[in-house]
Amino acid sequence: MLPEISLNVLDIAQNSIKAGATLVEIVVEKKTEEQIMNLMINDDGCGMDEEQLERVIDPFFTSRSTRKIGLGVPFLKQAAEASGGTFRISSEVNVGTRVFASFHTDHIDCMPLGDINSTIFSLVTTNEELNFVYTYRVDQKEFTLDTREIREILGDVSFQNGEVSSFLREYLSENQLEVEQQ
Repeated sequence: MLPEISLNVLDIAQNSIKAGATLVEIVVEKKTEEQIMNLMINDDGCGMDEEQLERVIDPFFTSRSTRKIGLGVPFLKQAAEASGGTFRISSEVNVGTRVFASFHTDHIDCMPLGDINSTIFSLVTTNEELNFVYTYRVDQKEFTLDTREIREILGDVSFQNGEVSSFLREYLSENQLEVEQQ
């Protein structure tokens, strides 16, 4: 199992990228009173047929040629269920894939979220040709980073540009702290 949920997010988002997605949406939602954390990852990639969808939770199945096992989805499913949560995945060929995992944060086996900001930052800055929409929600407060909006403001400036990169990192960190303040 991966040591933190944000690494599962990274792995599954990489699957979306390899599936030809042009838009990847990631939502982390914490419900403090219920002690629940929901994770949603949606993409508009090539999707999977029913046979692939049934096999995707098998760690010994992968469509990759670089390694013979695919662990991202099975590990996320295992992590969610180990905390008493749930896992769902749905997909449609030529439409995309939707992954949902729910975690009981008060359960002893619930993994920490980890450094989700670094995960999102890495995805955004190393995959500039893609659109990412990241939403971080705690109860009724939330913020969203939408790379389409940032591109509209910046024009043709690379996300790897030092000033832009610093802005993105600060934006993620500052907004997460603001949302978490009760």
